Parts: sequence; C-alpha cells; structure tokens
Amino acid sequence: MHNEQQYLDLLQYVLDHGHKKGDRTGTGTISTFGYQMRFDLQESFPLLTTKKIPFGLIKSELLWFLHGDTNIKYLLEHNNHIWDEWAFKNYIESTDYKGPDMTDFGRRSLIDDEFAQAYKIQKSKFDKAILDDPDFAEKFGNLGDVYGAQWRHWQKRDGGFIDQIKNVIEQIKTTPNSRRLIVSAWNPEDVPTMALPPCHTMFQFYVNDGKLSCQLYQRSGDLFLGVPFNIASYALLTHLIARETGLEVGEFIHTLGDAHIYLNHLDQVHEQLSRQPVAGPQLEIKSNKSIFEIDSKDIIVNDYNPQPAIKAPVAV
Repeated sequence: MHNEQQYLDLLQYVLDHGHKKGDRTGTGTISTFGYQMRFDLQESFPLLTTKKIPFGLIKSELLWFLHGDTNIKYLLEHNNHIWDEWAFKNYIESTDYKGPDMTDFGRRSLIDDEFAQAYKIQKSKFDKAILDDPDFAEKFGNLGDVYGAQWRHWQKRDGGFIDQIKNVIEQIKTTPNSRRLIVSAWNPEDVPTMALPPCHTMFQFYVNDGKLSCQLYQRSGDLFLGVPFNIASYALLTHLIARETGLEVGEFIHTLGDAHIYLNHLDQVHEQLSRQPVAGPQLEIKSNKSIFEIDSKDIIVNDYNPQPAIKAPVAV
C-alpha cells in the first residue's frame, strides 16, 4: 500500500467508526483507541503530499530533542513556533504578566478579531523577550523535562543521568538482536511539571537483514495537525539512527492509543480526503556529521510535490 494511503485510511476510519468524546482542551473530538500504520522507508520518505507539511519545522524540532534541549529559544532561533503556545500559556498565567487578559486565548482569538490582534501583539513581545533576554528565556522559555530531557538526561534516583539516545545507538551497534532497544519519554515523576506530557511516549528499534526499523507507541494523536509531523519526525529519526549505526532503513511502524480528530478540524479533514496523493519524496542527508552535530540545512527532501497547506487551529 502507498505510504500516504495508510494515513488517509486512518482519517476515514476515525470518521466512520470513532466515538465522540470530551477532552482536556474543551474542544471535543472523534476518537478511536488502538490503531497501527506501517510505512516502508525504502519506498519513500513519508511526508504527506495531500497537504504541504513544513519539513523545516520537523527537522529543527527533532534536532532540538536530540540536543537534549527543552527551551523554546533554540526553536525560535530556527523560526519554529510549534511549541510557543505552551510556553506562552505559562507566561500569561503567571504573576509576571501585566498585559491584557488572554484567558482562553486559543479559542477566543479565532472568533474575535480585536482579541486576535491583541493576542498577536502580546505573543510577538513574548517571542522577542525569549530571544533577547536570557533571564526571561530561562524563566519562561523552558517547558519542563519534556522529550529532550528524557531522551538525553533521564534523571536517576541515586544521582546522575541516563543518555538513552547514546545508549540505544551503542546497543544497536553491539547487540543488534536485542529486544531492549527502547527509548522512553514517559517519566511519571516528571509528568506533572511538563508543559505537555509526552504524546509519543516510547519507541523501539529492530534490526533485521541489515535494516533498521522503528516502532513508536503514541498515547495520544491529533490526527490532522500532529500525526503528520510525528510520522515524518520518527521516519527522519530512523534514517539518522540507521546512518549512525551503518544500517539501511526498514519500516516505521506507528502505533496509536487515543487517535482523534478535533471537532473543529472536520472540514479540513474532509478537504484533505478529497485530494489524491502522489509519489512521496526521497530523503537526502548531505553531511558526515554525527547525529548530535548535524545541521538542519544538511537534511533535505527531493521531489516533494505537495498540494497546498490546510490551516487549522491548535488545541492547547
């Protein structure tokens, strides 16, 4: 099956068989529990073509994780705003914030033009302060011990830390048949202090016939906005780890727990399902640098011919 059709079939399945549920954001969803997709990374790189996906954001976010970083300053320096909302929410709910009331900013800005403009101004000031003021960035740019911290600096009870990414790379090289090639982002002790508890909670590698495959377990997936990013991000991670360990790529297997479509994304989902996918792009890595030193500009996709982007609001 064409790689992208796996994703489109999931959208249709949830529309046909999902259950209406409330959710933390108050938006409401159509949801199903337990679903799996398999992407052949030899066929193509699974970047959707039925809508344009900004690959630059995927690259910089993944490198942010791999650097062990948890502060949005790095992302803003790379013109990546996909984690801004959670940091900004922490700021406007703090006693340091002195601007106009931004309560329920995520939804109000969609229906109130005056509020949307005020929100845009405050958000711009916030981003500038993160970039220009180290103390402000330290206080309000940090998202807690999210993915990068758990991947590279998992805190041990007796002191010190575990670098899960370095460890799993070494294990793939030395014990490729191991059934313990696992990285976990879900640390119950740290969940309460994270801006957003990990949605992609753990992943496992599998080596066979000189090829590296990766399976992700994702506890919660925003199918329209988030999951296309997750597919491409973990496909890229699999390519980078395979390159680091001298292997070819195999499959990316994506297992979802709560797979949901937000009720305010239904029109966008129907629009996407009306489009026909084309052949996916090919990934090219133009550097011999290690996975921890590679630059975003060295990772490109060739022959990417997507249809136009489809905008939708983020539920925070």
